[in-house]
Amino acid sequence: MASFFDELETRSDDARAAALAEALPEQIARAKGLAGFSGLAGVDVDQITSKQDLAALPVLRKSELGEKQKKTAPLGGFATHPVTGFAHVFQSPGPLYEPGQVSHDWWRFGRFLHAAGIGESDIIQNCFGYHLTPAGMMFENGARAVGATVLPAGTGQTELQAQAAQAIGVTAYAGTPDYLKVILEKADELGLSLNITKAAVSGGALFPSLRQFYADRGITCLQCYATADLGHIAYESPAMEGMIVDEGVIVEIVTPGTGDPVAEGEVGEVVVTSLNPDYPLIRFATGDMSAVMPRQSPCGRTNMRIKGWMGRADQTTKIKGMFVRPEQVAALVAKHDEVTRARVITTRDGETDVMTVHIESPTGDAAVYAASVQDVLKLRGRVKVVPTGTLPKDGIVIEDQRSYDD
Repeated sequence: MASFFDELETRSDDARAAALAEALPEQIARAKGLAGFSGLAGVDVDQITSKQDLAALPVLRKSELGEKQKKTAPLGGFATHPVTGFAHVFQSPGPLYEPGQVSHDWWRFGRFLHAAGIGESDIIQNCFGYHLTPAGMMFENGARAVGATVLPAGTGQTELQAQAAQAIGVTAYAGTPDYLKVILEKADELGLSLNITKAAVSGGALFPSLRQFYADRGITCLQCYATADLGHIAYESPAMEGMIVDEGVIVEIVTPGTGDPVAEGEVGEVVVTSLNPDYPLIRFATGDMSAVMPRQSPCGRTNMRIKGWMGRADQTTKIKGMFVRPEQVAALVAKHDEVTRARVITTRDGETDVMTVHIESPTGDAAVYAASVQDVLKLRGRVKVVPTGTLPKDGIVIEDQRSYDD
């Protein structure tokens, strides 16, 4: 019989919606009172009670977070406490700064570790970094939530890692997908027998061949999706069918460059609203691509599932020396009511960049849109009108087909 972290994982849709209708207005009110969320100034928080209502709010992008942190250092006016009110503050590339607490399951990784079968009888070798970046502390906080003992290994010194794993009887691994293989192979080289049977991984690609490598050695390897800003977002269960959205966040999939939700199954950018009262990020654009999966997981957990990481949403491309951004493509679509979708494709003609803009529209007249293309994208290009529903629903709005090999 399946074991669950808590009763939240198996709630009915109605129960989850009722809880969200209570929690979401409170979270929006917290954010509205913070200097960083100036875009929420005119929002009636009582009208934001569902995921669908969030679509009316502005998207917060990582670049905006960074810019506001420069002006209101170090947390940009997005946290409900000063820096001294947090147990930790971390630095990520940018640089960006993220707060952290040591309170129970603050980043919500306990849910993922429990799904991976890790608990009180386990010693978990935590190979995520502890220096400046938050991943090491995130997983350690989750390990405490499930009662596991932690070997705070960090990265590097593989021979010592293998020796420590053997000496203390490590049973579980946390880290990037590929580093466990390095440790196992080093242990083989040293003639050490390890007892690792569980792996909780993130921060890189878990290729099917690598997962099979672990399975062949008796190790069950599950992965989760998380960011330094938001913490845990979604996770695999033993069913291994997509990733189940964490109970402490709301996930939307939107057209890149916009805040407009796409239909279920379509690929788009992952936008997350955190229900963490200490750091209430609202509609935070991760820059990652994914898609919603239909139905519930066969493992019994009832929250929405996503397909996992499917690439980056930042498709910004330089054409003829000018940057073309997803936001501009979205503005081009918005300029004409009858246009449903657009896709910029750039190719080469000898040494010259060629931009072709495919536009879904019932008019069939490319001349109607040529001026808009030049006005919005700041470049002249070919315009090709295609019937509504023709362009792929893969989340790509700027496609670079140029070859740099010749």
